[in-house]
Amino acid sequence: MSDAITLTDTATALRDGSTTSVALTQRALARADVLDDQLGVYLARFDEYALERAALADEELAAGIDRGLMQGIPIGVKDIVAMAEGPTTAQSLVLDPEWGEGRDAIVVERLKAAGAVITGKLTTMEFACGIPDFDKPFPIPRNPWNLERYAGGSSSGSGSGVASSLMLGAVGTDTAGSIRLPAMFCGVSGLKPTFGRVPTAGCTPMGYSMDHVGPLARSARDCGAFLQVIAGGDERDPYAVDLPVPDFLASAHGSLVGVRVGVARSLFSPGDDPAVRPAFEAAADALETLGATVVDVALPLYDEMSGAAFLIQACEGLAYHLPDLRSRWTDYFAGSREILGIGALFSGADYVQAQRVRRVAQRELSALFNAVDLIATPGASQGATSLARMEEEGAASLIGVLHTAYWSAVGNPALVVPMGFNADGLPLSLQLAARPFEEALLVQAGDAYQQATDWHLAVPPLATISPAL
Repeated sequence: MSDAITLTDTATALRDGSTTSVALTQRALARADVLDDQLGVYLARFDEYALERAALADEELAAGIDRGLMQGIPIGVKDIVAMAEGPTTAQSLVLDPEWGEGRDAIVVERLKAAGAVITGKLTTMEFACGIPDFDKPFPIPRNPWNLERYAGGSSSGSGSGVASSLMLGAVGTDTAGSIRLPAMFCGVSGLKPTFGRVPTAGCTPMGYSMDHVGPLARSARDCGAFLQVIAGGDERDPYAVDLPVPDFLASAHGSLVGVRVGVARSLFSPGDDPAVRPAFEAAADALETLGATVVDVALPLYDEMSGAAFLIQACEGLAYHLPDLRSRWTDYFAGSREILGIGALFSGADYVQAQRVRRVAQRELSALFNAVDLIATPGASQGATSLARMEEEGAASLIGVLHTAYWSAVGNPALVVPMGFNADGLPLSLQLAARPFEEALLVQAGDAYQQATDWHLAVPPLATISPAL
């Protein structure tokens, strides 16, 4: 697996005989042997299983059995997602060891059926909330661009693992930004689908009405290929929407002619990293050069919805965790206690009012999307936060930094792609959002931008070890 190779390019290489799945998987596992003690990507590795799956993929491709672009591709799965080959811990001392035992989440079933090679379970923040806890017996996920920086959460190992070429894609989940934040901080692409596009059954819940499952990968095109496999309704999941799954790559042709992009410049503030706005303006110019019509927009009820997203997540998370919080308070991470405990301070009336505001915002946003096809924002107002600051300040270290929670609350799909670096050499990201169930347009726009730029192909210096390991 050469540095910065994409999932979709690798799928082509598998079919033209220039590589094999076994070679890719051996290389991925060897890279993990060298790098993972520093990065903290894996909670569990399935080396023998992965090599067996890789051998099967090679045999099937040689026999003309083509299961699609994910066949033979080494990927990882966030450890809140059940997989029969190993335990699901949610990176917590609290989760019952028998939770999910011997079964696959729906997304894992689909990836296996598509011939993907799952190399292991990846680090997360406890139950997909909070921040790292240095006092608990779990790896601290670190950013491959700077080991003293946060990899982003909660799909931390997913972002770090893809950026370091330990895998070509990874399953993440997103309740308030947990796919997009690690993608942003680690300099890869991440796609939060529309709420209900991908089943969440088999994943430990955080926010019942805001949880999403989606891909992290090197490129927007990769994310589209990944989403193609995991999307679609399922009767076992009441939240999954039974709509036809389009070909997410069909319209990825390098042009944005006729696409109207609303640019939310109102989100900038004086405290932003000074590199963010120039990088964002350059990205907006690139979209215009690709044929898009770019206009300024303001997101309706942005502050209200960002607050409502936090309230809803805290209350719905508390509903799931309350019995364990009462009996095993100190077993939880400090950051988890902070977020879930706050849920107890809100009343039922607060929760209902937040849901009412949510519906108003969804209506007003729908009206805005009559005038534009996509909305562009910066993904975050800075690069990756230092782990030392997070240890000192807790979750407050991320307050005001992220522009992700809004899109989780309204349920619209959102894609982040790299758009440059700050003065410290840390990745910065562009966020694009679309109407519900228009992920194909996001893939088209992200792919066009990435055909015109190469930020997504940058590799952290730490990860430039020989691919011939």
